[in-house]
Amino acid sequence: MQFEFEKLEVYQRSIKFVDLIYKLTNKFPKTEQFGLVNQLRRAALSIASNIAEGAGRYHNNEKRRFYRMSRSSVHECPLNLHIFWSELFIPKMISGLINSLPTPN
Repeated sequence: MQFEFEKLEVYQRSIKFVDLIYKLTNKFPKTEQFGLVNQLRRAALSIASNIAEGAGRYHNNEKRRFYRMSRSSVHECPLNLHIFWSELFIPKMISGLINSLPTPN
């Protein structure tokens, strides 16, 4: 038996993303097992889980709420990967972000 949401391309891709995150985090140091590894895996699983749960809701407002939660989890993953791989560059990047803003008059 296949649920309707399993036919959605976005759901299928989210499952592939979960697999990718699990393979990737298997290579992380054991010291990160309960930190970034756990956070990344939970965020990746949340993407697919919220798509599935949203698809099962009757009202569009409820569907929309779960799909938005899924989208939020998508944004959480790059943040955690960025922290792991380029922790030293964050202050420099934030300075660049600040400098990119127009100066107030």
